Amino acid sequence: MSTRNDDLRSIEAEVGTLIRRVKRVMGERAREVHPELHPMTYFMLTHLATHGPLRGADLADAFGMDKGGVSRQVQSLVDLGLVERKPAPEDRRAILLDATDEGRERLDAMSRSRRDRFDGRLAEWTDEELSSFAARLAAYNQSLSDD
Repeated sequence: MSTRNDDLRSIEAEVGTLIRRVKRVMGERAREVHPELHPMTYFMLTHLATHGPLRGADLADAFGMDKGGVSRQVQSLVDLGLVERKPAPEDRRAILLDATDEGRERLDAMSRSRRDRFDGRLAEWTDEELSSFAARLAAYNQSLSDD
């Protein structure tokens, strides 16, 4: 019988394994979207596709980066044809950033492919097991949301 302390150590170890796997998978996802896409830039692309159009300052705030760092990452996305710059309708001097149609299409294709593979890997899990795991994982993340 394990103790609470043993269980906490086990959870910590499993989360560490999960983090390493997520880092690897993010690199794979980025390369699936475009062979030259860097994982950090992939996160910016997904953020823009979900929340865009945004100003560069908004993107800098979202990622805790300085504007220069964001500008370099955005330029890479523009060069790859995945993000575009356009004037803000309310102030034509301001520039908004948004995912291009191609960027969104590549993200969608990658997401469908990944979801199919993920579903295949968990094919032996029942719907109840998936639902229970999703709920427990959400509860875990909520409990640690202040960290």
